[in-house]
Amino acid sequence: MTPLWTRKRLQEMIQTSLSGWKFIVVSNREPFMHRYKSGEIEWVTTAGGLTTALRPILVASGGTWIAHGAGDADQDTADENGCVMVPPDDPSYKLRRVWLTKEQEQGHYYGLANEGLWPLCHFTFHRPSFRDSDWRCYREVNRIFADAVLDEAGDEPTFVFIQDYHFCLLPRMLKDAGRKNMVVAQFWHIPWPDAENFQIFPWCEELMHGLTGNDLLGFHVRNYCQQFLTTADRTLECRVESEQWTITRGGHETTIRAFPISIDFDGQDKLARRITVEKARAHWREKLSLPGDLLLGIGIERMDYTKGIADRFRALDLFFEQHEEWRGLVTFVQVAAPSRTQIPAYQAVEKEITALKTEINNRWGTDKWRPLHLIISHFDSEEMTSLHLASHFMIVNSLHDGMNLVAKEYCASRYDEAGVLILSKFTGAFRELREALGVNPFATHETADAIHASVTMGEAEQARRMKRMRATIQEYNVYRWAGKILANLLHIDLPDELRSDDDTLE
Repeated sequence: MTPLWTRKRLQEMIQTSLSGWKFIVVSNREPFMHRYKSGEIEWVTTAGGLTTALRPILVASGGTWIAHGAGDADQDTADENGCVMVPPDDPSYKLRRVWLTKEQEQGHYYGLANEGLWPLCHFTFHRPSFRDSDWRCYREVNRIFADAVLDEAGDEPTFVFIQDYHFCLLPRMLKDAGRKNMVVAQFWHIPWPDAENFQIFPWCEELMHGLTGNDLLGFHVRNYCQQFLTTADRTLECRVESEQWTITRGGHETTIRAFPISIDFDGQDKLARRITVEKARAHWREKLSLPGDLLLGIGIERMDYTKGIADRFRALDLFFEQHEEWRGLVTFVQVAAPSRTQIPAYQAVEKEITALKTEINNRWGTDKWRPLHLIISHFDSEEMTSLHLASHFMIVNSLHDGMNLVAKEYCASRYDEAGVLILSKFTGAFRELREALGVNPFATHETADAIHASVTMGEAEQARRMKRMRATIQEYNVYRWAGKILANLLHIDLPDELRSDDDTLE
């Protein structure tokens, strides 16, 4: 089945509708980074779904991506304004790097954004930290980015597309600049908390004032939209129209909509088909010194307390306790990419799961078999795709997740229509991937039962479930996400087959 939304269709829409307009994307992370290696400069594509989702828009529009320049060779490869054409091997749009001091990076990114807003927006019972010095840095950095956007825009008609919780104040700063021909949209990639919880944020009114500077504000699911509307009603002096999903403050109207993000299904499927299942399993057997008859379970994510890695390990422990017959026959491989290593809470996660790994292996392991392998490292997309194909099941048991693209990447890799996805009910992805085995990640026994269901599931049942999930991801792909946002932003009258709003998830 050919999806209605494709890269080509998105590019055609952009080239037609953005004619005469500048297009600017703003994010904290840059899509390409330059760094020194053995005295030479190399460039790398930064990981994450954000880059995948936005690159087609930038290529089609020839726009500008503004981001923090974090590579140690970034300044040496950019001009006096921090600009460089990317991708380096096929330049098609401009990357403008913003330089921050170590103090600004610490206060803005590690402090306010990831010790304050991140735990506030994720229901994981982790207390947020709010420091006045971090808020000052957050304001400063938002102002630095505002100046960069305004400089790039000049006096020309411009669409600005802001990404995520790092830039809550930026939309209002841009609107206050008085540019009549500037349209501003923002996508919030993480959950939005309920209105009661949000009130603990010390600067909630200023933050909400900033976000309602947007013309369009997007979330993954309708529930987050509703919670944002309620938060605005309780926090600001404004008019909230629940039926129209709009907020009016100071004469400016902000439209709130749900746009569930996705992946480039065809790209992931194509990558996977370059690898045979037999080759993938042989590779990982050799890499981890595994016997050939083992069933392999996997987990892949950043090292983060929201991802439920420790809960997953406890569920594996319970599985082996309850099902003696599977000891020696199932091995689980957890890949945890280092993340935000300067933050104590993330250091604690690594310490906890490392201790659990040792405890579980000591309890159930033998001279010839280890139930659990923990790999704390970054891997490229080909290596992760190989692990997808080598596995018999995957666990994604996030305690709270806006969407979770890892689950979608796993399904898109399984061209063999095999494998089982165990998926937290508290992810946005679960609203789409209903054929996954849904679990409450806080209930250890549920995940343990799902592991047992995975290893005992027949091939026909695996194929039925995987085929339907792959079809869903293929249709609701990243180009649909980007196209729907641009259509709302530009007030484009889409063809009937593209106009349906059935992807605004409950």
